[in-house]
Amino acid sequence: MKNFVVKTIANAGALAVAVWVVSGITLSGDSTAEKAGTLIVVALLFGLVNLLVKPIVKVLTFPLFILTLGLITLVVNALMLLLTSWLADVFDVAFHVDGFWTAVVGGLIISVVSWALNVVLPDED
Repeated sequence: MKNFVVKTIANAGALAVAVWVVSGITLSGDSTAEKAGTLIVVALLFGLVNLLVKPIVKVLTFPLFILTLGLITLVVNALMLLLTSWLADVFDVAFHVDGFWTAVVGGLIISVVSWALNVVLPDED
């Protein structure tokens, strides 16, 4: 359970950095507390998408992983971010990604920041 909380916090931090750096990724809210709550909900959605959908997409695109030497990972991460944005819209959460290239840049930033936070944060279960 502690590992789940740590990964959710890391995802929330990575998403916050992406919202801050990339102008096409928006997170709305009236107050800081509302934005933080929205960020946690989006982090949970993003974690759920990465847990359920990403492995299936990786298996289906395995030949492309080999062909592109793993660079297709950027596209897969962008698609996961766009799916998270779509789910946030479905659940009426104030999070939006403008387009594919914005998602590629955002996915790259989220991957790097999430990796760094997972190195720093404790990984106990």
